[in-house]
Amino acid sequence: MPTIFTHVAVPVAAALALGSRRVPPSMLLVGALAAIAPDFDGIPYQFGSAGSGIWAHRGITHTALFALLMGLFGLWLARWWKVPRLAGFAWVFFCTLSHPLLDMMTSGGSGIALLWPLSSERFFSPWRPIAVSPIAADRFFSQRGVQVLVSELYNVWFPLLTLGLSIFALRHTRKS
Repeated sequence: MPTIFTHVAVPVAAALALGSRRVPPSMLLVGALAAIAPDFDGIPYQFGSAGSGIWAHRGITHTALFALLMGLFGLWLARWWKVPRLAGFAWVFFCTLSHPLLDMMTSGGSGIALLWPLSSERFFSPWRPIAVSPIAADRFFSQRGVQVLVSELYNVWFPLLTLGLSIFALRHTRKS
């Protein structure tokens, strides 16, 4: 899995591309939280407990169904953000869904149960350039953790920020 720092790259890049009128700061914050929410299933690991099957890491919280349910918060928050309800739903849904899609691009783990409950199959992307992050905090703050962060900068942050800033520049070039 990418680190929680890198899961927020998708909402950050999308907010850059769309601009602060379309994605106000509070909407970006909720998008960032939605992008890391699927990893809350890793909390039991920190206490020596691990689930199994769909309740294990990369299980139920890494599904399209979970992203759809999270999207309902966007419907509720849309009025506060002063955006259309569909835009609020789509924002939270896609920010949440970005999490398992990034996890599918890592070099390790057990795959993603993306289509559960329709299928219990776990998926990986055919392209897996992201080094898998250690879950345990003591292993994260090590040489391995540094290697993972460098991998994420190169394979996630740089491409997404380049895309987000390019779209931002194109939008502003067309306005003038």
